[in-house]
Formats: sequence, structure tokens, C-alpha cells
Amino acid sequence: MIRRVASSILLLWALGFLAFAVFLPQPAGAVKTDAVVVLTGSEGRIDHGLEVLNAGLARRMLVSGVDREVRPRELAVKYRIAPALLACCITLGYESVDTRSNAREASRWIAANNFTSVRLVTADWHMRRAALDLAQVAPAGVTVIEDGVPTQPSFAALFLEYHKLVARMVQRLWGG
Repeated sequence: MIRRVASSILLLWALGFLAFAVFLPQPAGAVKTDAVVVLTGSEGRIDHGLEVLNAGLARRMLVSGVDREVRPRELAVKYRIAPALLACCITLGYESVDTRSNAREASRWIAANNFTSVRLVTADWHMRRAALDLAQVAPAGVTVIEDGVPTQPSFAALFLEYHKLVARMVQRLWGG
């Protein structure tokens, strides 16, 4: 009996990991939202958020998880952001240090600006956990569009992220 239960759990784990690794979230395309939330981390995230903003698919952008030493001018130079765009439409979030605090920071920004729809931009392998955390704390009625930035994650990165996601899901089921 114990072997069957253990085998079933192992099979579910393996199939879950396979589905997680094979079916990574994709870019959202030309969906319009009130705003875009970009989580810092791997390459391409901020660039993609700026593409969304410049294409008129969102009016405002939060970059969550910015290092406290980075100043707006430095970001503008690195990403070639026009000063007017930076002043009107881009907020740098310095409060977060991990995925959960990204979600809390984004939620406060969404609520403060009365947004009803946001595009969440992060790496494809990170999207599921980031979206789960944001959904847990976002204001009621906010639509979150997942916009995964395509990457080439290593097996180790996928393996670790899968386990973080499973742990977060179990924690959420138990009221955490």
C-alpha cells in the first residue's frame, strides 16, 4: 500500500515537472491593459516592458525590485528611455527583494492608481509563481495578463523553480 501511494506521488511529481518545463508561459501579444508590471531579474524583462509601453498597450509601468542604488537617470541611460516617458509613465519600485514582496509592491501600486488590468512581465520559467503570488494579494477585480519573456532556462533553474512553485501552492492550500 505504501509503495503504491509513494509511486503515485512520484508519478504525479514527475508529470507535473514535465508539464511545467514543457509548457512555459508565452508572450501575451497585443493585449491592452491599464499598466504593465515588470519584475527585475533575468535579461529582457525591462526591454519587453518598454516595448509594451511604447506600443501603447499600457499607459504606465512599474519596475518592481529595482536595486536601491539604481537611480532613474541610470535606468534611462541604460535602456534609452526618453526623460518625458520616464517622468510620466515609469515608476521604479525599490521595496521588493523577492517574488512575494514584488507582488505586495505591485499590489499597492495597482491599488494606488486604480488600475483594473495589468500585464505581468517576467521570465517564462518564473511566471507561474509570480502570477500566483500577485493573484493572492492583488486588489479584487484586477485582471492580470501573464506575459512571459522567452528564455532558455537550465534544467537546474527549472527544477528549482518547480519546487518553489509546488511549495507555494501547498502553502497557499494550507492558508499561508
